[in-house]
Amino acid sequence: MTDRPPVSDWATDFDHLDPRWVTEPYRIWDELRRQCPVAHSERYNGVYFPSRYADVRAIAYDTEHFSSRRVVVREVPPRAPSGSEKPKSSPAASTLASPPITSDPPHHRPARMVLLPAFTPDAISRLETRARKICGDLVDRFASDGNCDAAIDYAQHVPVVVIAHMLGLPEGDGDRFRRWIHLLLHEGIAENASFAQALAEMDDYFRVQIANRRSVPGEDLITFLLGARMEDQPLSDEHIIGTLRLLLIAGIDTTWSAIGSCLWHLAQNRDDRRRLVSEPELMPLAVEEFLRAYAPVTMARQVAKETTVGGCLFKEREMVLLSFPAANRDPEIFPQADRVLIDRAENRHAAFGLGIHRCIGSNLARMEITVALEEWLARIPDFELADPASVTWSHGPVRGPRKLPVVFR
Repeated sequence: MTDRPPVSDWATDFDHLDPRWVTEPYRIWDELRRQCPVAHSERYNGVYFPSRYADVRAIAYDTEHFSSRRVVVREVPPRAPSGSEKPKSSPAASTLASPPITSDPPHHRPARMVLLPAFTPDAISRLETRARKICGDLVDRFASDGNCDAAIDYAQHVPVVVIAHMLGLPEGDGDRFRRWIHLLLHEGIAENASFAQALAEMDDYFRVQIANRRSVPGEDLITFLLGARMEDQPLSDEHIIGTLRLLLIAGIDTTWSAIGSCLWHLAQNRDDRRRLVSEPELMPLAVEEFLRAYAPVTMARQVAKETTVGGCLFKEREMVLLSFPAANRDPEIFPQADRVLIDRAENRHAAFGLGIHRCIGSNLARMEITVALEEWLARIPDFELADPASVTWSHGPVRGPRKLPVVFR
């Protein structure tokens, strides 16, 4: 990271790994939106950055010209799956095929339909009691200390334990899961060794879990996938492994980043804290506003066919950073887009994506964020940053605080 050449011009040479982009991207996006709504960089073998909501939406819905076979912009891209979407037999081939998120039509819809029953509102509501217990136990560990790291000690644990529970994985493996995410989405963005290592370890791990469920079925998502059928055929082990990889990564990093960003905001905004404590009925609106203002996920697309969007030519095979966070800050769509208004009523944000790949786990994420904030504020209603300069942010496709020291009474 430190050896990367500095950006000379955000419009023609942007780098989403630049420390300025990582720490404070909103000013950069605002400037681009005014002066160059579709930026382009020769880095990463060519990548575009649309910053207007309308352009992001147009690309997200255009599956003819923009493919999801690559959803992360990396320095050295992994080998793409074949047209039939059959992954290589060796994990080291590093396709990172993770259906349905890396699937294009017509493969996408059947892969998505398989997962829908596990993420309905009713299915997620049955997890809420467990999630509250998880959050309460976490707060108990530090509530009397007067300080903690709200990211490391709290936010990073909540979705790890919940998704482990859903998949039937040992909760004690949380450190392993967090390590894989770091290798894949942080170190692995700029180099292949960490990426390949994490991918191989995850595949080996899930193969063992699949074998165990075949011997002793459980009431979990792995057992569910083993019994599922797609177009009247059972799922292959490679398809199941890819889906489990997606559920683990997407179910952890995105949500802990969102929870951490919410707490980062509340630590600096006393009035919002007090309103949420005194007016708990505002929590649903506040969660949606936090999702809009601090949307954690920037997906990517690969240009499948040359086309024009927003007056800009997109060249075949180059990449697009599909920034839902930037779209959510577009003042043409959201009045006072740069302000966080926890009682914002009209809020059709894109935090969970747009188009066919809209996040299948949105019900789960909303529940976890809501429960995490409610349980925190019930015990720690008054807190602030210990040192704003000590807060650090992740880089790559998911943005959120990785260190968030706070103090409280």
